[in-house]
Amino acid sequence: MLVPNKNHLFHQIRRKPSQIVAPILFLVLVVYLLFGIGQSSSKKPKYSYKDKTQGWLLSSKIPPGPDEMAKNHIMHYNMNLLETTVMPAFNKEQVLVLTPMSKFYPEYWDNLLALSYPRELMELGFIVPRGKAGDEVVKKLETAVKAVQRSSTESARFARVTILRQDSESVESQLEKDRHALKAQKERRSKMALARNSLLFSTLGPFTSWVLWLDADVVETPKTLIQDLATHNKAVIAANCYQRYYNEETKKNDIRPYDYNNWVESEEGLRLASTLGPDEIIVEGYAELPTFRALMAHFYDPHGDLSTEMQLDGVGGTAVLVKAEVHRDGAMFPSFPFYHLIETEGFAKMAKRLGYQVFGLPNYLVYHYNE
Repeated sequence: MLVPNKNHLFHQIRRKPSQIVAPILFLVLVVYLLFGIGQSSSKKPKYSYKDKTQGWLLSSKIPPGPDEMAKNHIMHYNMNLLETTVMPAFNKEQVLVLTPMSKFYPEYWDNLLALSYPRELMELGFIVPRGKAGDEVVKKLETAVKAVQRSSTESARFARVTILRQDSESVESQLEKDRHALKAQKERRSKMALARNSLLFSTLGPFTSWVLWLDADVVETPKTLIQDLATHNKAVIAANCYQRYYNEETKKNDIRPYDYNNWVESEEGLRLASTLGPDEIIVEGYAELPTFRALMAHFYDPHGDLSTEMQLDGVGGTAVLVKAEVHRDGAMFPSFPFYHLIETEGFAKMAKRLGYQVFGLPNYLVYHYNE
């Protein structure tokens, strides 16, 4: 067997490099095609994404918004990991506080800031009417928000704040006597329902566990409002809304019922509904429409247990804590007659039709602004 001389081999490569190198390159290419591509393609899916669900769900961080994501990024959310427990702060459950706002009350904002729930777990959402009045509200609201969100202390800032301008028509008069006139109720509450739905659908995120509906004119609540309501572990639970006033008869400061939309259905209410046309609604608290429903506002016992519960068929929107899954399942605020109910009362009916139960706390008071 002849062994080629090394010098002769090097001489051949220098004379005719293509004849020697080309077969070697061809062999390398064949090996790569047979083994390299097959292995790499089997390991990598056609589309890939970074699964950040675990990290966000087990931390207090809010997931990035669409403007923060890469254009080719696919977000993956495991909704089965969301929880709603009786210890929401301890379990780092995110709460979305939603407020339709036609007027800015400093007392509302001060009360909101006094809530003891961790702000890094709270998102705020507001919707403000169109027009000059709405412009003034936005100016005051933005000033208040910036004062908080510019804090150098992270725990002093809310996780996210969203301010929306209403794209539908809003209620013309915001005076208390005009807002509560019976003839204005259907139109007013239909517009309110549209505003609530716009606010809800624009802000509800994949990491929201609870939604707290808090009216802009609720100016006094316990600091532990969110924790107190969540402790009951109900799908929908409402506080009892009262109003402070000066009693001319007793010459003393006193309290009186305010929100009459938290009620238990009655036989008379059902009978009245059966006589109405498809586009007619029943609104509670008016002598012209006697339903004889049991109103939670009348069940307040100043010496009673704050944790006393009563099952409801209708709710108001002054201070209501809702498990986010209720909204995700489709319960919203009908702007049309739904079983002759509308807005928040229609929402309660819709939640019950979806299989959820609605409760109220007759002895747990929050207070409405007195104009």
